[in-house]
Amino acid sequence: MVSLSQIELLLPELRAFAQAIGDTRDDAEDLVQDAIERALRAANPPGKLAELRPWLFRVIRNLHYDELRKRRVRREYLADAIRQSDISAATTETERDVLLRQAFAKLSPERREILVLVDVLGLKYSETAEVLDLPAGTVMSRLSRARRALLALVNGDAPPDETSTTGKTTEDARSE
Repeated sequence: MVSLSQIELLLPELRAFAQAIGDTRDDAEDLVQDAIERALRAANPPGKLAELRPWLFRVIRNLHYDELRKRRVRREYLADAIRQSDISAATTETERDVLLRQAFAKLSPERREILVLVDVLGLKYSETAEVLDLPAGTVMSRLSRARRALLALVNGDAPPDETSTTGKTTEDARSE
């Protein structure tokens, strides 16, 4: 089990590393906090300080890359939604907002829920999985389907099959 005294000894190094790879001081603090949280919650963290140190650095690095990937996906998603929608350049931002909100309102509650958690509130897939009590892979596939459905609605197309209350698409239910 990781002790608080071990973490206190490593804290200056963890902060320095996080600041070196992070974009802002706040991002660095978030990385350190998330890494410490994972260390305290881990089932089998390294017990010795010499093993804990590189393990925590690796956790910080992985968290940083996860955040970078998440930001890239959001940028690509937003750019794709804007590009693929037939909203002209003359359309105001307010009109675009209204169209997106109307399309969002037409989604099923399950799809709205997952989009809000990940794309609006910025939860990580693992955090979303914990909130929804689902495996992370299921969160990713449901998020993908929800994004496709929203994009279809924004483009004026019919959304793909809705997810049933069991969490399975109509296609999934037919294949059983």
